[in-house]
Amino acid sequence: MATVTVNAKSKITIPVQVRAALGLRPGDEIEFVLENGHFAIVAVSYSVERLKGMIRKPKVIVSIDDMNPVFALKE
Repeated sequence: MATVTVNAKSKITIPVQVRAALGLRPGDEIEFVLENGHFAIVAVSYSVERLKGMIRKPKVIVSIDDMNPVFALKE
């Protein structure tokens, strides 16, 4: 079991073994979930829909039929 201390600014450091078990990396978010009178720490996961809008639409739309001749040349 890992034990942490709350500092004067109410912050804690998550022990390395807990971060590893949760697969946490810098910038990841966690939730404190109340379960049966105890809190659980859960790594936040998001739907792929959250990625919408991160990549711009291409200026020129190319169909699969337009791509096929290019890939045929590489064979």
